[in-house]
Amino acid sequence: MLIIPAIDLKGGKCVRLLKGEEGTETVFSENPLQTARKWEGCGARLIHVVDLDGAFSGEPRNFEIIRDIVNTVSADVQVGGGIRNINTVEKYISVGVRRVILGTSAIQDRKFLIDVCKSFPERVGVGIDTKMGKIAVKGWKEVIDLDTEDFLNGLNAIGVSLVIHTDVDRDGTMEGVNLNAVEKFVKSSPIPVITSGGISSMEDIEKLSSLEEFGLVGIILGRSIYTGKINLNKAIQKFS
Repeated sequence: MLIIPAIDLKGGKCVRLLKGEEGTETVFSENPLQTARKWEGCGARLIHVVDLDGAFSGEPRNFEIIRDIVNTVSADVQVGGGIRNINTVEKYISVGVRRVILGTSAIQDRKFLIDVCKSFPERVGVGIDTKMGKIAVKGWKEVIDLDTEDFLNGLNAIGVSLVIHTDVDRDGTMEGVNLNAVEKFVKSSPIPVITSGGISSMEDIEKLSSLEEFGLVGIILGRSIYTGKINLNKAIQKFS
C-alpha cells in the first residue's frame, strides 16, 4: 500500500486547511520544492499535490510551482485542483505529472471526463470528497445529492483508473480516521481507492491497511506528517 505525502498549495506556500474550508489554512512551509524533496527523502514514491487556489477559483494558479516540483523529485506526482478542461490536463501531462485528479469537472461534465480518459488512459483519477455522507464539489463549498455507488460504477465504465476519497469532515482535524465510512466507500468502489482525511496515527494506518483486500491501494497523509504526529519514513517502512 502506498503511503503518500500531500502538498497543498495556496499562495505558493504549503498549507493545510481545516475541513477543507477556505480561510482556515495553516502555513507549514514557504518552500514547496524543499518540502517535496524532504518527503521523497523519507521514501515517498508518489506525492499528492493539490492546487487549492485552483480548486477554489476553478482554474490552475500554481502551475509553475507544480512543474518545478515534478522536475525536482524522481517520485511520481499526481495533481488536483481546478483542472476543468483538456488543455489543462495536457499541460500537466506534458511537464511530467503522472496523474491528474479531476473533481468538480468529473461530476458536472461527463463528456469532458470521457474525452480525458480516452486521451490519457491510466493517467486520470477522480477525487470524490464526501461531507456528511454527500459528495462535495467546488473546493468542498457545495454538496450535491448523488448516489455514490452509482457514480463510482459510472466512472468505472468510462475508464477512470483511480479514485481519491477524502472524508472532508475529518480532513485536517487530526481526529482519527472514520474507518466505517472509508470501508463503506472502498467496498462500493469497483475502482482502486486512495483515501485521506483525519489520519493521525500509526494505529489509523494499521486499521486502514485491513482494507487492502477490498481495493484500498494508498493513504494520503497531510497535517499528521507536517506536525510530526506521524513519522512518514517509519510509516512507509512499515506499511509500503
